[in-house]
Amino acid sequence: MTTPTGRVICDITISADGFSAGLDQTEERPFGDDGGDGSGAGLHAWMFDTPDENRAEIDRLNTAGAFIMGRNMFGPVRGAWDRQWNGWWGGDPPFHAPVFVLTHHAREPQPMDGGTTYHFVTDGIVSALDRARTAAGGGDVTVLGGATTINQYLAAGLIHELRLHIAPLTLGAGTRLFEGVPPLELEQLMSRAASRVTHVTYRVST
Repeated sequence: MTTPTGRVICDITISADGFSAGLDQTEERPFGDDGGDGSGAGLHAWMFDTPDENRAEIDRLNTAGAFIMGRNMFGPVRGAWDRQWNGWWGGDPPFHAPVFVLTHHAREPQPMDGGTTYHFVTDGIVSALDRARTAAGGGDVTVLGGATTINQYLAAGLIHELRLHIAPLTLGAGTRLFEGVPPLELEQLMSRAASRVTHVTYRVST
């Protein structure tokens, strides 16, 4: 069997108290009780309010050969697919690569403009990773989130590198990174402070 050559990377924005989203998420408020209007504007101000200051981190967000996300990150639809929801990112999502969406409900692949195709995986995180690695062709695979999905991959020992963007705010409750994850040994590779965020990258010992 060929050993995969690409890394498995997590890339996620969290609050200073470790949450990627607040409580009570809805279609109108995808980040729930986030201290604002539920759009995640405070968490992600570093990307949208000060992009020039964070250009290097923004530019590497979507450089993987394939991506994985949980269904909650893909959209608000729950249960069976009763409508044609195609993600929060419009007709030309920023990924430009295959995206594997974890779900309990089967759905045919959904091609989008710009090279993104959503593939819906019903048989678990390992299957999604195997498929993403094949699609990446030796390139990196990025697990985008949300935190619950990343926690599953961390608990299974499948993440090589953590890229955290820590926003200077607290949410108090919600979906928290590292929840239910066994103790990890992390090697800090990089840290950089900016006005709206601190970027920290760790290597995860496996």
